[in-house]
Amino acid sequence: MISSHLNFKNKHILVVGDVMLDRYWHGGTSRISPEAPVQVVKVSNVEDRPGGAANVALGLAKLGVRVSLVGVVGNDENATALENTLTEQGVECHFVTADNLPTITKLRVISRHQQLIRLDFEEREDSLSQNQAVADKVASLLPDSSAVIFSDYAKGCLADVQTLIQLSNAANVPSFIDPKGDDFSIYQGATLVKPNLVEFEAIVGKCADLKEIEKKGLELRQRFGWKALLVTRGEDGLVLLEDGKPSFSLATAAKEVFDVTGAGDTVVAVLTAVFTTSKRFADAVDYANQAAGYVVGKLGTASIAAETLEAIMFARSHSTNFGVLSPEELKEQIKLAQLNGEKIVFTNGCFDILHPGHVTYIKQAKALGDRLVVAVNTDASVKRLKGESRPINDLTHRMAVLEGIGAIDWVTWFDEDTPLEVIQQLTPDVLVKGGDYTIESIVGADHVLDNGGEVKVLTFVDGYSTTKIIEKANS
Repeated sequence: MISSHLNFKNKHILVVGDVMLDRYWHGGTSRISPEAPVQVVKVSNVEDRPGGAANVALGLAKLGVRVSLVGVVGNDENATALENTLTEQGVECHFVTADNLPTITKLRVISRHQQLIRLDFEEREDSLSQNQAVADKVASLLPDSSAVIFSDYAKGCLADVQTLIQLSNAANVPSFIDPKGDDFSIYQGATLVKPNLVEFEAIVGKCADLKEIEKKGLELRQRFGWKALLVTRGEDGLVLLEDGKPSFSLATAAKEVFDVTGAGDTVVAVLTAVFTTSKRFADAVDYANQAAGYVVGKLGTASIAAETLEAIMFARSHSTNFGVLSPEELKEQIKLAQLNGEKIVFTNGCFDILHPGHVTYIKQAKALGDRLVVAVNTDASVKRLKGESRPINDLTHRMAVLEGIGAIDWVTWFDEDTPLEVIQQLTPDVLVKGGDYTIESIVGADHVLDNGGEVKVLTFVDGYSTTKIIEKANS
């Protein structure tokens, strides 16, 4: 297993494939149309997100990887919207423009967190005339790449993917394939191919059990010269078959499945990024499985940051019912504790440099109930709140120190500017905040009170401050 501290800043990954614009129209529904028996959605918010291969690129950028993206777009406003969204997130776009094709766009209408309808805007061309232009861009970017991902949605960009794989092999750049279609011979010579079970069985036939998946998968891998084959099986987990090693199976890491959109993109992005660091397929698959379990609990094409993935792996390595747990795992433990009649106390903070004032406050909070939860801002959240020079200690360091305080039962984390989302997820019995807050001004107070809980304000011990400690150290 590689270190839990992920650093991809010196990695450059090339993504090539079918790029799309995922557009979301959000709004409320309160009436039925007089024209037809359908709901009327009053659109209040329009959101654009990268989709397809563009979502893979975005996922890599969120991990801190330098990303170059090659794809085919139309000469239209949606292409501009897609490129602007990606560029803002640090993705380097190298698009080929096709004047005779629109930018592939998928419009989803969402109301009350439910998808009501999806409308697709696309035209297909049997033989994409831009193949040579795509190959030229790939050839120019490969020498500076740590790996290449070919994200195939069967929309035409990878119609000549075999040529692109040969270019990758000639440049000694490992290639990772997210495949499509019923002909996997076009991916011959790739480093790793990642079909889901439906795609896999479309090639090899129905598999009765894991043993048959392994047998047919081994034959397929050998036939096409892949170093590894990864079959993703949804709720049944993943199966890795690599050259010269026994099969490696993992149960799914998902706790709750809210939306599987983009889960495959997350798997291939994390898989490739981790492999560039560890050079071990098993490590890469393990991290990718945890990342997929995280994103399927989010609405839409979600991504995962490196520090969130680190926190998940750190929590898992402390496999116990107490200590550091992900919010999803903690939710289950809190439910069990509350069923047992235990009162759950919740507080939060950066806890960058732990001092006696913190310890006194934590002991006072614990005295208000039976179990104490401390939620910690992630590094990105701290930077937004405190500035680029903070935190002094990274998230896993801060959580490890808090875990060692006897008064704390559970430590978890949140990436947002406020803990509102994690408070709503956990619904503690007592919400505690230190300082000169009024109860009405405390984030999450309404939720706790509405669910029959209490909100308390504690006074911090005078004379202690993380900021003052830093200033003294720098003086």
